[in-house]
Amino acid sequence: MLRRLLLALPFLFLACLAVAQTEPDYAEWEDVASRAEAALANAAASTEAFTTLRESVDDYRAVFSEAQDINSARLETLRDQIDALGEAPSEGAPEEEAVADRREDLEAQLAELETPALRAGEAFRRANGIIGEIDTIIRERRAAALMSRQSSPLDPAGWLGVPHALQGAWRVLTEGAARNIANGSAREALNDNLPFILVLLVIALVAVLRSRRWLEILGDRLEGRGQGAGIRVSAFLVSLGQIAVPMVGLFALTRALILTGLFDAPGERLIALIPIFGFAVFMARWLAGRLFPSSDAAATPLSLGPTARRKGRFTVFYLGIAVAAFGALRAVSELGDFSLTIRGVLEFPILLVLGLLLYRIAAVLSAHQRSVNAEGEVQPSILDRLVSTLARFARIVAIVGPIMSALGYVNAAEALMLPAVATLALFAALALLTVLVRDLYTLLDREQGPDESLVPVLVSAVLFLGAMPLLALIWGASLTDLREVLVRVQEGVTVGETTISPGAFFVLIFVFAVGYAITRFVQSALRTSVLPKTRIDVGGQTALVSGLGYLGVFLAGLLAISAAGIDLSSLAFIAGALGVGIGFGLQNIVSNFISGIILLVERPISEGDWIEVGGNMGFVRDISVRSTRIETFDRTDLIVPNADLISGTVTNYTRGNTVGRVIVPVGVAYGTDTKKVEAVLQEIGESHPMVSLNPKPFVYFKGFGADSLDFEIRAILRDVTWMIIVHTEMNHAIAKRFAEEGIEIPFAQRDIWLRNPEALAAPRRTPGEARQEDIPSAEVPETARPDFSASDDPGADDVSQS
Repeated sequence: MLRRLLLALPFLFLACLAVAQTEPDYAEWEDVASRAEAALANAAASTEAFTTLRESVDDYRAVFSEAQDINSARLETLRDQIDALGEAPSEGAPEEEAVADRREDLEAQLAELETPALRAGEAFRRANGIIGEIDTIIRERRAAALMSRQSSPLDPAGWLGVPHALQGAWRVLTEGAARNIANGSAREALNDNLPFILVLLVIALVAVLRSRRWLEILGDRLEGRGQGAGIRVSAFLVSLGQIAVPMVGLFALTRALILTGLFDAPGERLIALIPIFGFAVFMARWLAGRLFPSSDAAATPLSLGPTARRKGRFTVFYLGIAVAAFGALRAVSELGDFSLTIRGVLEFPILLVLGLLLYRIAAVLSAHQRSVNAEGEVQPSILDRLVSTLARFARIVAIVGPIMSALGYVNAAEALMLPAVATLALFAALALLTVLVRDLYTLLDREQGPDESLVPVLVSAVLFLGAMPLLALIWGASLTDLREVLVRVQEGVTVGETTISPGAFFVLIFVFAVGYAITRFVQSALRTSVLPKTRIDVGGQTALVSGLGYLGVFLAGLLAISAAGIDLSSLAFIAGALGVGIGFGLQNIVSNFISGIILLVERPISEGDWIEVGGNMGFVRDISVRSTRIETFDRTDLIVPNADLISGTVTNYTRGNTVGRVIVPVGVAYGTDTKKVEAVLQEIGESHPMVSLNPKPFVYFKGFGADSLDFEIRAILRDVTWMIIVHTEMNHAIAKRFAEEGIEIPFAQRDIWLRNPEALAAPRRTPGEARQEDIPSAEVPETARPDFSASDDPGADDVSQS
């Protein structure tokens, strides 16, 4: 049975594929498209009708987008078959009959299979155009409504209709309740649901009035246990209950009120909005407690003092109450069908309070202390810049919004101030989530803190990018607008004959990442398991592993481009132009890159070699494609461009082996037995354990110096890296043996001759005579100036007079 099922799977897959690739109903689409184009011709339909029509056209557009890929695999195969036949001969040129017949048959099949895709493409573009026209009309209508102006709410004439409008709304709400009570339906519903209503009311009272206090006590106890990341995460999760539990209470209250049967449809719609208004208050209270905690030890993204935090808590909480009041007033105005003038008069006080609160929260955000680096200098972080920007934004909105409302632009004021408050709340929630991400990463990786890792930064960036659609919805974008942006993104960008879509981009990244990971795995296996068991030296192993890495990355890039379906031939002209510019601008980098490849292949130097280049000595620690890192003897890194190592002179002391020569110079006084000195130095050289005895050390009588007879010990060392140590130890041995043998090591000596010593005797002066140093040097006689000259006679050690 299992075998039959496995054999049937390919056929089931082909059947599903055939079903998925069925052609759309073009007759029905023609009817929908004709109605849409007729509505667009006179533009008389309502915005709601255009929105519904757009959704229908958008559904067909999605179908046509998929239908463009019908028979794509078969079409690709046919094109490959036609290419295999070679280019078609020019007109009048002969071609073999079999080849010509086969070409004609394949081209006929190709034309037949291309027809559905071409028809779907044409329909897709027609739907795209219709949607664009509908979006333009809706956008223009929204802009006109946004900038519409009515009488100013400061005009006393508009206040006269407010009492009557409120009475009308109250009458709409109470008339339904009176009817339900009069006909007995409310009494019947109350009798049937009374136990359940009481239970819901108890849950609502406990959840709304007492749960927040209990959760605060639990959170304080958790934070009182310490300041670890686990405690902070637990306290954060517990604090979310300050929103969730009261919201459960509000839903219970809403359900209890509806079960009483007192309210009709308009009243039930108003009651159903109670959880939304409550959410604004509970969310504001939660943000106020987390952003501006009362405890100095609590984790918060803002750096504020106790006074600023207390001010921020009250301001944010009152902002939530003001937003909830505005929403309730808007619901009542829709219930009573208020005019724009009445609505503007009623909403103006709330907008004015929102402006004052926004200005106050801007002052709180401006008190945020910026980050300071290790040197004590102010170095603003991304959070600091964001807080500063939001403070300026809130201050501008707080001033502009009420002014626009006072001038009669009520819709524009609402569209500015309410989204501004929601934007501040969104960024506050994101800032708190970044703190939570840091704490979670601290729990997962205790060795590397969040300040040293890139993971929390990347996660925070993803959170902020993911919140951008929500930010667009806050500022008036609709779900259809977001879907349209998504469709445009899915279409991709066309460069030449190549279309780069997000899907192709993700395929490119995924295939390259897999290829890169495989390359690194093979490199690691070679470096740790395979190459150490061969006779290849360390430098050769490093060159082989590095070369394999470059080859693997290159092949991964080619495979990724091929898998993504990107045709590089269409980009050849652009790549050629860029290549010329890159060749001129980056010729040094290219030169270093080629030199790095030569170093890895030719290997004149390898990692671990002791080299001297440009007057600097050190060990080669790393050879990359651009430069080579040399660790000098004072433990500093010297970065040398690879081109200097290829074109310049490099001394490699350990190329191939570590055998090298040390030269120890020494001088003895004139008159010393040179054979005795030679014998002592020969013994010193042969006695050192690091000196090779084959060939034996050689004592070189270099010559007669100015102050000494010069000798050198020239010895071959088994390990030339010990040169400094051997040189030092031999000098110690020479000093000791010369002292024992009575051999003198001379030092440079000089004779000083005074040609006119009488000039040193100062003449007697009377009190009125000028001092010698007061006379200008040009007036001092030549015979009065002493003359000093040095003699290099090494045998003289006294001072003579002439």
